[in-house]
Amino acid sequence: MKTMAMALALAASVLGGPVAAQGGDYAVGEKLRPEVAHPPPAGVRDLVWDDLVPADWNPRQLLDDAGFDDMKDGDPRANALLEQLRAEWDKAPVVASLDGQRVRLPGFVVALEGDERTVREFLLVPYFGACIHVPPPPSNQVVHVMPANPIAEKLAMYPVWVIGRLRASGKVTEMGAAGYRIDGAAVEAYPWR
Repeated sequence: MKTMAMALALAASVLGGPVAAQGGDYAVGEKLRPEVAHPPPAGVRDLVWDDLVPADWNPRQLLDDAGFDDMKDGDPRANALLEQLRAEWDKAPVVASLDGQRVRLPGFVVALEGDERTVREFLLVPYFGACIHVPPPPSNQVVHVMPANPIAEKLAMYPVWVIGRLRASGKVTEMGAAGYRIDGAAVEAYPWR
């Protein structure tokens, strides 16, 4: 298990880009490239993950102010900072003006409910490894998804498009806090490579 200081380093790296650890076909922290996308359906707005973050919110501020670079593994200040960071990220502000819009957002699936063949409920996250290999991202970078139909477990192993009406209301799950929700979502494969 990673020490708190290492976990903080991963959290800081995720905010700035991928880290070196590899996971299957993706680097932990790797985001999808929107340039491979096909146009969205009529009446649907394409979103990128940065659209879900209020312009005046800086998730790095706590790390920047804490002197994180001077901390070593096992430093009690690192443990306290991680707890404070998690509390702030779990209540990250959302963009209220997105509430009710029909959107399409690419991301990675973190299964919450399902069986060996299907996923009935999941978190959509912006980068590979979120909530599993590294700490969960801020809640405004997590969407709780209830698909219209269960998705195949095989599809959940790769990036997906989620299409539906975005709600600026979240849910706390065992895998992380979500600041947004899409019910009755259409889920389709994303052309990732």
